Amino acid sequence: VMGKVAARLADQVVITSDNPRSEAPARIAEQIRVGMPADSNVVVELDRERAIKLAIDSATKGDVVLVAGKGHERFQEQGGQKRPFDDYAVAQRALMARSAA
Repeated sequence: VMGKVAARLADQVVITSDNPRSEAPARIAEQIRVGMPADSNVVVELDRERAIKLAIDSATKGDVVLVAGKGHERFQEQGGQKRPFDDYAVAQRALMARSAA
């Protein structure tokens, strides 16, 4: 449902991984694509940090970038391991790098 709504309301959708735990991230991305029109502007980037940077770098004047899925969590869980990860910090670094360019 989330992918279908995003495709309807957004000019571009970047699908990535949040906390795949024991699931295959590519399979989760495929499930998100279900119900999205074939002509949707969709990019699948399973590395969450690269996906956030891609979304920010591809935004143009007047665009809004929504980073959804993790909220307040400061970690990413995959394969039974938790590693530090902060969407806010990643987005902030991407914005600063973009403004410095």
